[in-house]
Amino acid sequence: MFRFKESLFDVGLSSFEAALGEHVRIYDPARTVVDLMRFRGRFGEPVAHASLHRYLASAAPRPALLLEYAKVLGVFGPMRAALDVMRAG
Repeated sequence: MFRFKESLFDVGLSSFEAALGEHVRIYDPARTVVDLMRFRGRFGEPVAHASLHRYLASAAPRPALLLEYAKVLGVFGPMRAALDVMRAG
């Protein structure tokens, strides 16, 4: 079971209108990558690293945003290390 601080829910959260008058809340790709890094013990390091690799290969990656979210969400060290490895390789 997961428990989350209420103050962290809005980090990376946006919404869009899925149908007329029907708004859906969704996390942006950077938040999703950071969450997978946060829960890499549960979902596996390969999943977290694959998501990071895919994000960095996307049309508009924002590594600084990943680090900003990682700092707020408590995984700055692991995210920074993974970014360094991806950039070196």
